[in-house]
Amino acid sequence: MTAALLIEQLLNGVQFGLMLFLMAAGLTLVFGVMGLINLAHGSLYMVGAFACAAVANFTGSFWIGLGASLAAAAAAGAIIEIVVIRRLYNRDHLDQVLATFALILIFSEGTRWVFGSFPLFLDVPELLSGPVSLPFGVQYSIYRLAIIVIGCLVALGLYLLITKTRLGIRIRAGESDRAMIAALGIDIRTLYTIVFALGAGLAGLAGALVGAIQSVQVGMGEPVLILAFVVIVIGGIGSIKGSLFGSLLVGLVDTMGRFLLPSFFKLFMDPSQATSVGSALASMLIYILMALVLVVKPKGLFSANA
Repeated sequence: MTAALLIEQLLNGVQFGLMLFLMAAGLTLVFGVMGLINLAHGSLYMVGAFACAAVANFTGSFWIGLGASLAAAAAAGAIIEIVVIRRLYNRDHLDQVLATFALILIFSEGTRWVFGSFPLFLDVPELLSGPVSLPFGVQYSIYRLAIIVIGCLVALGLYLLITKTRLGIRIRAGESDRAMIAALGIDIRTLYTIVFALGAGLAGLAGALVGAIQSVQVGMGEPVLILAFVVIVIGGIGSIKGSLFGSLLVGLVDTMGRFLLPSFFKLFMDPSQATSVGSALASMLIYILMALVLVVKPKGLFSANA
């Protein structure tokens, strides 16, 4: 194992973690402010990916497609909040789970009806194509580095939004006491719609960015949604800081586990058997990590106000 290969895998873990953060941050905002379990968040990730692929293929510009992904996912989020989610705030979590699961089916079949069952493909923009030279002889994808930078900028932007703006004050107040901010004359319905659209836009952005690395297909959001739930459980439900640290932790553990464990087991087993055992154990690592964190800190690494 060379230092260059190890650094490359570490960067892959950070990139994967920051992509998860874009998903988990939206879930954290929605659950923290509204107390809503939204299983359809992965569908908004898919909407962003398909919107980006369709618009980029039509216009020939990845950047226009990226803007379309944000707009389409945010608009879809606002619409389903007004039409469906708004009726669920005073219902129990089982009703929320059933309703948002129904939205998954509606989005999946609707996307299949519009785009067909075959995957779409996004090309990496020419500006971000090819590798870049890093220290220790590392040749790393410029596009993956761009995802890392975008993830860091989004994290900084969310921090400034939550801590430095009037909207952020209202969001934090909504987490603490919804009845009080409604009594103070703040339009709680509009606030909920804005928060839901913001979370949806972040999910759509994640889908668009990943769409240039893998194919864009129906159902692509559900596996990522499961990982995003793992992230917010580890980081602490309702904590943006927890989502960031949890995402990076999950991304690094998952990536490095898949990289190191098969090689480790080859020291004791037949190579073909070691690969299968190592890969199987690596796929379990993040759930083992979640269990260990919950044993030590049942509410996650950070409190809801962090």
